[in-house]
Amino acid sequence: MKDYFVHDEALCESEEIGSGSRVWAHAYILRGARIGRDANVCSHVFIEDDVVVGDRVTIKSGVQLWNGVRLEDDVFVGPNATFTNDLFPRSKVHPETFPTTLVERGASIGANATILAGVTIGQRAMIGAGAVVTRSVPPHAIVVGNPARIRGYAGSHSAHPSVRPSRAEAAPEPEEAQDEVRTRASRVAGVNVHHLPLHRDLRGSLVACETGADVPFAVERSFLVFDVPSRETRGEHAHRECHQFMVCVRGACSLGVTDGHTYEDFRLSDPHLGVHVPPMIWATQFEHTPDATLLVLASHRYDANDYIRTYEEFLAESDRAKS
Repeated sequence: MKDYFVHDEALCESEEIGSGSRVWAHAYILRGARIGRDANVCSHVFIEDDVVVGDRVTIKSGVQLWNGVRLEDDVFVGPNATFTNDLFPRSKVHPETFPTTLVERGASIGANATILAGVTIGQRAMIGAGAVVTRSVPPHAIVVGNPARIRGYAGSHSAHPSVRPSRAEAAPEPEEAQDEVRTRASRVAGVNVHHLPLHRDLRGSLVACETGADVPFAVERSFLVFDVPSRETRGEHAHRECHQFMVCVRGACSLGVTDGHTYEDFRLSDPHLGVHVPPMIWATQFEHTPDATLLVLASHRYDANDYIRTYEEFLAESDRAKS
């Protein structure tokens, strides 16, 4: 007895279908395909031989999964989303091998999105309806448009994008209240938002920043990030020991931080707003204005071994530290 359901009007040649999965009318699954447990394959879905689908995946109507596509657990694929598997297609001409297109666990792909062959969509990323994804997407990123660009980051335990502090909240405070540094704890443990002392007179404005009083660590290194195209992301790493203090001294950019469980992002749009990012926090900068200049103060000199450059490694190290 099969412990999965296949509709009478579906064609399912594969026998590697996980328990509890459902294959609905007019779907066609070729022999070599592998489908995990509790998957839902809706009507008019076509799945080729060299395709792997994880557990609890939902594939809505009108989707074709071609050779080389890999969907990890808990992925959602919306109606008529399109995958490709040949970067230079010609009729009757086939590559020796098809590139792997990987959609990592928990990611969602909106209706009518197009996914270019060979990209990786990071875990719990959100691909907007109609987006054209031509490059790999970082974990938790929200991308929209053609070509798809990052417009935010989704909370790791939320189905909706995290609510960003408003520009009013990040804007300068009244001048009479600006003589003292104010610190606000973020939703991510250890990450704090600092309002640095801002002084204005007829000669212009000045923001002061002192080690210990304003920046909560001794500064060993500083650097500037600028001329970043607005579609690009920066950062996308964590440090094992290094603290960082970030201030956008010109223009604006967004900073997203997570400890692997809680996420928050900030719009850095004023030079008296700084964010302290401690070790073992994953940080990403995105949505830069053309004139954005980000000042980063660091507690340690550059050390390549201090960087954690993949999100999977970051999660693993975070879990080990907590155990």
